[in-house]
Amino acid sequence: MTRPRIALLNAAYEPYNTRRNFRRELDADLVEYNVTDGDIPETFDIDGLVVTGSRASVYWDEEWIDDLEPWVAEALDREIPALGVCFGHQFLAHVLGGEVEGMDEYELGYTTVTRTGESTILDDLQAEFTVFETHSDRVVSLPEGARRTAENEYGIQGFETDSVYAVQFHPEYDQQTAREVTEGKENVPEAKVEEVLDGIDERTHGKACEAKQLFERFTDVASARAAAEAN
Repeated sequence: MTRPRIALLNAAYEPYNTRRNFRRELDADLVEYNVTDGDIPETFDIDGLVVTGSRASVYWDEEWIDDLEPWVAEALDREIPALGVCFGHQFLAHVLGGEVEGMDEYELGYTTVTRTGESTILDDLQAEFTVFETHSDRVVSLPEGARRTAENEYGIQGFETDSVYAVQFHPEYDQQTAREVTEGKENVPEAKVEEVLDGIDERTHGKACEAKQLFERFTDVASARAAAEAN
């Protein structure tokens, strides 16, 4: 299978863990852009793109968000396969015309998500599966033509179109990242932080690793595009 070239749009303000996690999980030639520094791609010579998590909200008045949106919108118009994770899930929904809003609380820690229909990247998973979550925004209205692929009590946890694949949770996290992110939540009650930290163990992380399969499914899609473009 043709090895794809994927743009990693790193939206983390402290990009090290995000870079490390996605480079471990994506079997592709990654071209990284630190978009929070205004590093926006200038061409579309790629087989796929990934929008990562971020502590930003899609509705923040940030120059980098304003600059990134038109480039991603054109990439989606070109039907370049796109994967969004957490902020990326919300950002892709926003670019396509969906609605994102703030929540009254954080969803934080390992939890269960339910698949809700056919999914190119989630179909290999059980009907209910374990994931790590950390977010205080959510998609409340899907873009026109998008299908919901996963949900839990907090709402939409995944959606897809013919070329866009998005999940609210963090399948890329290792235990180190989960701990560091949780310890940094100053606006979450201390008791909640301690509860989440207590739940970050080898067994639960192992269950959550099952969701990593979605990265292989996405790179398969990007590889198919690369092969088609080569012919």
